[in-house]
Amino acid sequence: MKKKYIVVTGGAGFVGTNLIELFLKRTNFFIISIDNYSSGFKKNHLKHSRIKYINGNTCNINILLKRYKSKILSLFHFGEFSRIYQSFKKFSDCLESNTIGTNEVFKFCLTNNIKLVYSATSATLGNRGNDKNLSPYAFTKAKNLEFLKNLKEWFDFKYEVIFFYNVFGPRQICEGQMATVIGIFEDHYLKKKPLPVVKPGTQSRRFTHIEDTINICFKAWKKNKCNYYSISSKKSYTINQVAKMFGSTIDYKKARKGERYASALTNMSLSKKVIRNYGHIDLKDYIKDFIKSSEISVKK
Repeated sequence: MKKKYIVVTGGAGFVGTNLIELFLKRTNFFIISIDNYSSGFKKNHLKHSRIKYINGNTCNINILLKRYKSKILSLFHFGEFSRIYQSFKKFSDCLESNTIGTNEVFKFCLTNNIKLVYSATSATLGNRGNDKNLSPYAFTKAKNLEFLKNLKEWFDFKYEVIFFYNVFGPRQICEGQMATVIGIFEDHYLKKKPLPVVKPGTQSRRFTHIEDTINICFKAWKKNKCNYYSISSKKSYTINQVAKMFGSTIDYKKARKGERYASALTNMSLSKKVIRNYGHIDLKDYIKDFIKSSEISVKK
């Protein structure tokens, strides 16, 4: 039987939606999205005959995909809990998603001979790897990488791993507890509110555009070499520098648990070389275009 389906967990979210859109343009595969809508939105649904959206948790993936499992070629697992500070406040949700749910995803792919593409995070890399202990989010993601390494050794499990770096761009979350830094800044700029910056503000990040990110996801999937990849910007900016790009006033917030000082690049991950990739879209140019377009829309 020909495998004609691609599954994207978190397919109604920021990265998942953009990835699905890319797959629709470049392939003829049918796409299944699994999302529990904790940080995904129905407004992100793409109207296309080759997409099926399923509302459910990855903990139940075996039941949700029971009728499709023999037809699935690959699964992109982007449907994990993905906020550092919120992982303290929503520890149970983080654990259920990133440990219980992800283990079910790994087992489902292993049992049904499905190639996995897993989104790792730069939050596990800093301070010589010790940043993985700063938050429940970073810790659970790091443990998942260790588990994958063992699954490869034990069962020759096939997967690609891609390290993400502070992704921004169209469809990013701009409001609420799961909003991203750039999304929050855009929202506050449009509402003419001060930009909230967590102290000290000198912490730096390699902000990477969504287009650059999903292109590497697609490239890794197509190469099918069982490798580790990273996709980041060559430049890093402090949160203060980013806030000043908007030309707005700054409202400093007290320091939070789990805050990293910098995003770290790495050559090695779990004894495997990471293939570094760098994005083409710079955050500074993106913000300039955002401000320009917002001024044009106001004039209209």
